[in-house]
Amino acid sequence: MAAPTEGWTRAIDVSAPAGLVFRWLQQLTIAPYSYDWIDFRGRKSPHTLVEGLPELAVGQPLLVFEIADFEPDTHLTGVLPPQLAEQHGQMAVSYTLRPLDSGCRLVVKVVVEAKGSLAQRLRRRFLAWGDVVMMRKQLLTLKKLAERDGVTNLPEQHT
Repeated sequence: MAAPTEGWTRAIDVSAPAGLVFRWLQQLTIAPYSYDWIDFRGRKSPHTLVEGLPELAVGQPLLVFEIADFEPDTHLTGVLPPQLAEQHGQMAVSYTLRPLDSGCRLVVKVVVEAKGSLAQRLRRRFLAWGDVVMMRKQLLTLKKLAERDGVTNLPEQHT
């Protein structure tokens, strides 16, 4: 992002292989995995891996973002589409996986444009606090699902 920015970082350790966690991150193209009654209009985020998801591609929807870049099992990055960026300022999110001995660390960085009017700056503060709540729920849900699948599918993960 070219404009001055501010960022928020969230992270969680997951006792599952990075490849499995990344597969769950791919599901963010179809569901939010936070508070479904807010983010998904009451529909339920799938609690099993959906077969037949389209291959990841730049420009593909990712929550309210569009995929800007990705590397399988490593990171998934999105930016606001131009029409939303024009309304709210530019914003990007990156989900990054870092290997650990017992699984991986999922780190999420949100970067937002830091310029704007007082109203825009106040809206960013509100967004940052809302993000704490929503992202916490999303990360805990993804952790729970990946760890569940990591235990139930452990032999398949090592083939």
